[in-house]
Amino acid sequence: MCLLPLSAAAVAAPRTPLRLLGRRLAAAMTAAESLKSVDYEVFGNVQGVCFRMYTEGEAKKLGVVGWVKNTSKGTVTGQVQGPEERVNSMKSWLSKVGSPSSRIDRTNFSNEKAISKLDYTNFSIRY
Repeated sequence: MCLLPLSAAAVAAPRTPLRLLGRRLAAAMTAAESLKSVDYEVFGNVQGVCFRMYTEGEAKKLGVVGWVKNTSKGTVTGQVQGPEERVNSMKSWLSKVGSPSSRIDRTNFSNEKAISKLDYTNFSIRY
């Protein structure tokens, strides 16, 4: 459980209705914007430091979809999808920023590919 003051949690996760996020993302894309999907695993001190909550907040801020969850190995894993430029921004965040109390040692990206449509309508934390 992540204990943050209510105001910090509100800043980290904007209150956009989830059904609108997917629609807005789809509406914002043009034929010139290609969609991309990538799986990731983040290594370091990434559990017990609100990493998943901050990941969800950053994904929603950037307008990408997918999921994030803790693993039994002490890492965080997930998938992100969206316009290529936004996915690349999320990859950079997952590699260099993370939550304020986290320490990212490395991030592995795999299964990076172009996709024709999104598999998700929002970004969620999985348990």
